[in-house]
Amino acid sequence: MQVSKLLWTEADGWSGEKAPDANLVLYFGSRRVLADEARYSELRRLFPRAHVVGCSTGGQILEGDVSDDTVAAVALRFETTTLRLAAEPLTSARDSRACGEKIGRKLAGAGLSGIFVLSDGLNVNGSELVAGITAAVGQQVPVSGGLAGDGAQFGETLVGADCAPRSRLVAAVGFCGPDIRIRHGSAGGWDVFGPRRKITRASGNILYELDGEPALDLYERYLGEDAKGLPGTALLFPLQIYDPGRPDHVVVRTILGVDPDARSMTFAGDMPQGWMAQLMRGNFDRLAAGSADAARQTSDDTAAKGDGVALLVSCIGRRLLMGQRVVDELEAAGAALDPRLCRIGFYSYGEFSPHEASGCCELHNQTMTVTTIREAA
Repeated sequence: MQVSKLLWTEADGWSGEKAPDANLVLYFGSRRVLADEARYSELRRLFPRAHVVGCSTGGQILEGDVSDDTVAAVALRFETTTLRLAAEPLTSARDSRACGEKIGRKLAGAGLSGIFVLSDGLNVNGSELVAGITAAVGQQVPVSGGLAGDGAQFGETLVGADCAPRSRLVAAVGFCGPDIRIRHGSAGGWDVFGPRRKITRASGNILYELDGEPALDLYERYLGEDAKGLPGTALLFPLQIYDPGRPDHVVVRTILGVDPDARSMTFAGDMPQGWMAQLMRGNFDRLAAGSADAARQTSDDTAAKGDGVALLVSCIGRRLLMGQRVVDELEAAGAALDPRLCRIGFYSYGEFSPHEASGCCELHNQTMTVTTIREAA
């Protein structure tokens, strides 16, 4: 497996290795930059035989740095692994499961060993999307990836799959063959606070009431003056939710939008009625430790030890909270990873990764997720 990394800046254009024999290019950039189709066209010319897949972000990760108004890319040349690419339009969040099932059916088949997904970040129910994919390919196939971002603007997100990036698109790459080695890790590091509350009214990924009270009222009380910045300011206070019958199986949810008239909040994934919810807040040191934990989960003595790529997908809420100290979590993850892995990724509106407790893929929020990809030596 051969790995080449590239970076586009407005001042210098593309810099880095431009290996024309790559068969997969993954790229991540700001919405403003990717809205100009020239960036995709340039990658298409540089890598004529590759699938070219990418999305808009809340910041691009390349090695230990995070940047805006750039495009970070990695070109991969697999020696024995074959690739399948699937893409589907997404008309609304209600169609998320059907969209996932269509993608899963396109990728399913003998030898499928893992899937990496990039999805529109605003018009989707991430829980339903991955449930649809898993229903089609089986729970034994690990799925990871993330929801595209638009910084703290929440205006529009873009995804490209052998086409110029566009809104309302979901793309997925399937890795096939006996030599591919894919490992996953996911961790948070947030602290819970305040009382546990019951989700008393919800529909899909829309939360209406907690303990019989409008959900938006609760957030506005905690945010005070910062409530004027919703939904962006709510990223600093995600919700931890869990089924009362499985209290050890928790997931975190963050907000995509609010409806002031209905006093409701739209989250990136399902908010099941009857589940318990508790507010969370961040601690810099614990968030960095969570990133290191996610990276350590990918280690495997039986995995190939050659060059490869580590795909880091972290939540925009973590970046907004940590500010300039966001490099702490990137350095923590890097220190726990094999130095021969090229680190690239993005800040997202939601992360896909197998749950550490169940092994089944789920939507996570406010986590650092790491996917390592190598081929057997």
